[in-house]
Amino acid sequence: MENQNSSWGFNTYLCPYQLRVNQDEPMDDYLTHLEDAHAGEENREGLGAILGPGLPCKEQMRTNVINEIMSTERDYIKHLKDICEGYVKQCRKRTDMFTEEQLCTIFGNIEEIYRFQRKFLKGLEKNFNKEQPHLSEIGCCFLEHQTDFQIYSEYCNNHPNACIQLSKLVKVNKYVFFFEACRLLQKMIDISLDGFLLTPVQKICKYPLQLAELLKYTNPQHRDYTDVEAALNAMKNVARLINERKRRLENIDKIAQWQSSIEDWEGEDVLSRSSDLIFSGELSKLSHPHAKSQQRMFFLFDHQMVYCKKDLLRRDMLYYKGRMDMDCMQVIDVEDGKEKDFNISVKNALKLQALAGDETHLLCSKKPEQKQRWLRAFADERIQVQHDCETGFSLTEVQKKQAMLNARKTHPAGKPKVTRPYYDFLMRQKHPSLPTALPQQQVFMLAEPKRKTSTFWHNIGRLTPFKK
Repeated sequence: MENQNSSWGFNTYLCPYQLRVNQDEPMDDYLTHLEDAHAGEENREGLGAILGPGLPCKEQMRTNVINEIMSTERDYIKHLKDICEGYVKQCRKRTDMFTEEQLCTIFGNIEEIYRFQRKFLKGLEKNFNKEQPHLSEIGCCFLEHQTDFQIYSEYCNNHPNACIQLSKLVKVNKYVFFFEACRLLQKMIDISLDGFLLTPVQKICKYPLQLAELLKYTNPQHRDYTDVEAALNAMKNVARLINERKRRLENIDKIAQWQSSIEDWEGEDVLSRSSDLIFSGELSKLSHPHAKSQQRMFFLFDHQMVYCKKDLLRRDMLYYKGRMDMDCMQVIDVEDGKEKDFNISVKNALKLQALAGDETHLLCSKKPEQKQRWLRAFADERIQVQHDCETGFSLTEVQKKQAMLNARKTHPAGKPKVTRPYYDFLMRQKHPSLPTALPQQQVFMLAEPKRKTSTFWHNIGRLTPFKK
């Protein structure tokens, strides 16, 4: 279970064949036949023997892919039914063993996935041509439900927590016996519950692979070609969305830790509105009514920007000074020269101006390239906010509270938040941005090759005060 929990990265989502636990996968043998098909015309007779007579090669191949999709979808529905009726329903009856919170952690939204997949299968069956499968037009089914597939994001994000919860329970014999009784009563194959719960993660990964094969053996003149092509792109986007949401949720603990390191924090937690650090750096700030230049560290999150002051003696310590609501501000590129609102000469400047009211902030960078990077960051922030709105991404109150609770444990009250020896040690490291609260196993995980690195610690890691 620990190994399953440790592999949550980009490759986990896009390499489902490494994750298979309990599914017979005829697709593996089938893909071998597909490779043989590309060997050339001289292999055609052998391939015909495998596929059987009656249809041209490409149409027969499309028939096989369609049959494979339908077969695995029916098997998957049975699998979800077994979990929901064999495990979830039985666990709910045992209030002496499970709390509702535990059940939510273990099973996530698998019942919602089950309801959706039944509806999805009905659509596939309706568009499946039993007599001539190669004429089936199933691309539209994926397009019709492309938004619904996003419910897998919640399940995939929760899955590591499910593994952790299960690993705790199975240390007690009564839970081991109970889960085994559930499996036997439902007549399920001999796989542990955590193996069964991995299947939805595998399934959402497999759709792009199946659709890619279907597109390969669909003639451009086929009525289903355009829809299959669009469906493939749609399911790739679903996979990307799941990965992005996973990354965002991984970042919220880091954001909470960052906030806990800031002295004199005021107002609501940064996680109450934000879940991602877009960019950060040092700028000179001028604001009405006191047009006095102040050096501040700025941290641009989605929806808001926080700015802090460096300690005069301890440059590794920051004090909270304020924040700006980016939903209510517009960014204005200011030309070098005289700035009329502040009546001063400026260089490498931009202006944040309230959409309503008189609030105005003038921000100046040291170099023109830094200014351009900030302008791009402000544009990226608006794009991300719009994307989150369109896809319905948001943090739950439980996720926010848990992240802040973890951060408080990292920085207990009454203890110094930064110690100089540790800070100096980190400065000498190749990867100084590793947070201090990571258990040893996760430290080893970070040393392994992973997907493209999150920009969160790149942004914060290069800033001296937060290499902790």
